[in-house]
Amino acid sequence: MPIVKELPLVPAERALKVIGGRWKIFVLYYLFEGPKRLSELRRVIAGVSQKVLVQQLREMELHGVVEREVFAEVPPRVVYTATAMGLSLRPIVGALCDWGKRHATELRALDEPVAPEVRKPRSVRPSALAASKSSQPGRQ
Repeated sequence: MPIVKELPLVPAERALKVIGGRWKIFVLYYLFEGPKRLSELRRVIAGVSQKVLVQQLREMELHGVVEREVFAEVPPRVVYTATAMGLSLRPIVGALCDWGKRHATELRALDEPVAPEVRKPRSVRPSALAASKSSQPGRQ
Protein backbone atom coordinates (compact mmCIF):
# COMPACT_ATOMS: atom_id res chain seq x y z
CA MET A 1 0.00 0.00 0.00
CA PRO A 2 1.53 3.38 -0.96
CA ILE A 3 2.26 5.94 1.72
CA VAL A 4 0.85 9.48 1.41
CA LYS A 5 4.14 11.13 2.25
CA GLU A 6 7.37 9.57 3.38
CA LEU A 7 7.02 9.00 7.10
CA PRO A 8 9.66 10.37 9.49
CA LEU A 9 12.33 8.04 10.88
CA VAL A 10 11.76 8.91 14.55
CA PRO A 11 9.08 6.45 15.77
CA ALA A 12 7.12 8.95 17.90
CA GLU A 13 7.11 11.48 15.07
CA ARG A 14 6.00 8.74 12.66
CA ALA A 15 3.09 7.83 14.95
CA LEU A 16 2.05 11.48 15.26
CA LYS A 17 2.17 11.84 11.48
CA VAL A 18 -0.24 8.92 11.10
CA ILE A 19 -2.76 10.12 13.71
CA GLY A 20 -2.02 13.84 13.49
CA GLY A 21 -4.56 16.05 11.82
CA ARG A 22 -7.53 18.00 13.01
CA TRP A 23 -10.06 15.17 12.55
CA LYS A 24 -8.16 11.86 12.65
CA ILE A 25 -8.52 11.33 16.40
CA PHE A 26 -12.27 11.90 16.10
CA VAL A 27 -12.49 9.41 13.22
CA LEU A 28 -10.59 6.77 15.18
CA TYR A 29 -12.62 7.41 18.33
CA TYR A 30 -15.90 6.76 16.50
CA LEU A 31 -14.56 3.86 14.44
CA PHE A 32 -13.52 2.11 17.67
CA GLU A 33 -17.29 1.71 18.25
CA GLY A 34 -17.65 -0.14 14.94
CA PRO A 35 -17.95 0.43 11.18
CA LYS A 36 -19.41 3.75 10.06
CA ARG A 37 -20.59 5.24 6.81
CA LEU A 38 -19.27 8.62 5.72
CA SER A 39 -22.59 10.29 6.49
CA GLU A 40 -22.54 8.84 10.04
CA LEU A 41 -19.03 10.17 10.63
CA ARG A 42 -20.03 13.61 9.35
CA ARG A 43 -23.01 13.64 11.68
CA VAL A 44 -21.03 12.77 14.82
CA ILE A 45 -17.97 14.91 14.01
CA ALA A 46 -19.34 18.43 14.16
CA GLY A 47 -17.62 21.06 12.05
CA VAL A 48 -15.82 18.88 9.51
CA SER A 49 -16.53 19.33 5.81
CA GLN A 50 -17.08 16.28 3.64
CA LYS A 51 -14.01 17.13 1.53
CA VAL A 52 -11.67 17.31 4.53
CA LEU A 53 -13.17 14.22 6.15
CA VAL A 54 -12.69 12.19 2.97
CA GLN A 55 -9.11 13.48 2.69
CA GLN A 56 -8.33 12.46 6.29
CA LEU A 57 -9.97 9.05 5.78
CA ARG A 58 -7.93 8.44 2.61
CA GLU A 59 -4.68 9.30 4.42
CA MET A 60 -5.61 6.97 7.26
CA GLU A 61 -6.45 4.26 4.73
CA LEU A 62 -3.07 4.69 3.03
CA HIS A 63 -1.35 4.45 6.42
CA GLY A 64 -3.22 1.23 7.17
CA VAL A 65 -5.29 2.36 10.17
CA VAL A 66 -8.65 2.54 8.37
CA GLU A 67 -10.22 0.22 5.83
CA ARG A 68 -12.72 1.37 3.22
CA GLU A 69 -15.24 -1.10 1.84
CA VAL A 70 -17.38 -0.24 -1.17
CA PHE A 71 -20.57 -2.22 -1.68
CA ALA A 72 -21.78 -2.70 -5.26
CA GLU A 73 -25.20 -1.13 -4.78
CA VAL A 74 -27.03 1.76 -6.35
CA PRO A 75 -26.16 4.21 -4.94
CA PRO A 76 -22.82 2.75 -3.81
CA ARG A 77 -22.50 2.26 -0.07
CA VAL A 78 -19.09 2.90 1.51
CA VAL A 79 -18.26 1.74 5.03
CA TYR A 80 -15.15 2.67 7.01
CA THR A 81 -13.68 0.38 9.67
CA ALA A 82 -10.65 0.62 11.93
CA THR A 83 -8.10 -2.03 10.97
CA ALA A 84 -6.21 -4.15 13.51
CA MET A 85 -3.43 -1.55 13.39
CA GLY A 86 -6.01 1.21 13.86
CA LEU A 87 -7.57 -0.61 16.81
CA SER A 88 -4.11 -0.90 18.37
CA LEU A 89 -4.26 2.91 18.73
CA ARG A 90 -7.23 2.65 21.12
CA PRO A 91 -5.09 2.79 24.31
CA ILE A 92 -3.15 5.75 22.92
CA VAL A 93 -6.30 7.68 22.03
CA GLY A 94 -7.75 6.77 25.44
CA ALA A 95 -4.59 8.01 27.17
CA LEU A 96 -4.78 11.30 25.23
CA CYS A 97 -8.43 11.72 26.29
CA ASP A 98 -7.53 10.99 29.92
CA TRP A 99 -4.65 13.46 29.82
CA GLY A 100 -6.92 16.13 28.33
CA LYS A 101 -9.52 15.57 31.07
CA ARG A 102 -6.91 15.57 33.83
CA HIS A 103 -5.41 18.87 32.67
CA ALA A 104 -8.58 20.54 31.38
CA THR A 105 -8.52 23.33 33.96
CA GLU A 106 -4.91 24.32 33.27
CA LEU A 107 -5.41 24.12 29.51
CA ARG A 108 -8.60 26.18 29.67
CA ALA A 109 -6.74 28.86 31.63
CA LEU A 110 -4.17 29.08 28.84
CA ASP A 111 -6.94 29.73 26.31
CA GLU A 112 -8.40 32.66 28.26
CA PRO A 113 -7.42 36.03 26.85
CA VAL A 114 -4.92 37.91 28.93
CA ALA A 115 -6.03 41.42 29.86
CA PRO A 116 -3.70 44.01 28.38
CA GLU A 117 -1.48 45.73 30.88
CA VAL A 118 -3.13 48.90 32.07
CA ARG A 119 -0.68 51.75 32.22
CA LYS A 120 -1.37 54.98 33.95
CA PRO A 121 -0.68 57.95 31.77
CA ARG A 122 2.50 59.65 32.82
CA SER A 123 1.88 63.03 34.25
CA VAL A 124 3.69 65.70 32.32
CA ARG A 125 5.02 68.60 34.26
CA PRO A 126 3.99 71.92 32.70
CA SER A 127 7.62 73.09 32.71
CA ALA A 128 8.69 69.96 30.75
CA LEU A 129 5.94 70.56 28.20
CA ALA A 130 6.99 74.19 27.75
CA ALA A 131 10.65 73.19 27.38
CA SER A 132 9.86 70.61 24.68
CA LYS A 133 7.80 73.14 22.70
CA SER A 134 10.49 75.80 22.82
CA SER A 135 13.20 73.36 21.71
CA GLN A 136 11.37 72.45 18.49
CA PRO A 137 12.63 74.25 15.38
CA GLY A 138 10.41 76.99 14.07
CA ARG A 139 8.66 77.49 17.39
CA GLN A 140 9.17 80.50 19.54
